[in-house]
Amino acid sequence: MVYPGINRLDYDFRHKGGVFPRHIESNNDPQVASWLGNVIHVLPVAPRPEGYNPLEIKNLDPPGFGAWVSPAKLLRRDRRAGHRRPGSLDERVHALLGDSPAGTVRHRTIQTDLPGLLELLSVRYPGAMYSGCGGGYLYVASNEPVPGAFRVKVRIAS
Repeated sequence: MVYPGINRLDYDFRHKGGVFPRHIESNNDPQVASWLGNVIHVLPVAPRPEGYNPLEIKNLDPPGFGAWVSPAKLLRRDRRAGHRRPGSLDERVHALLGDSPAGTVRHRTIQTDLPGLLELLSVRYPGAMYSGCGGGYLYVASNEPVPGAFRVKVRIAS
């Protein structure tokens, strides 16, 4: 949302304390941006609850963080890149549902059934993933409208 186009940000703790990306790879192809804006739906779920701390229990397993959407699949406009395949949106979320870290979607303060909502949507849509820890929004990949969701316009660099 900060950088124009579709971006991959690479972070490294040794680079500026891990706060800023070490490398940014961007794609500003208008066709790719338009396609992504048409297939990604943003579904508001719930705000983070009072007292929520995703790192209250730290079980950081580096292999669990490798499940990211392949930028190459997005650039090929593969909507199915979101659904239950290596590197898919669903794989990324299922890594979060595990223990890496434990408080991302299951936490003593979260009242919403975040894993249950994800499973419900996964039956109908090719893929979904939470915007961050504690709920917030679900990004849903679909060619059809998602009830209650809104779309975003992917802006590109001129």
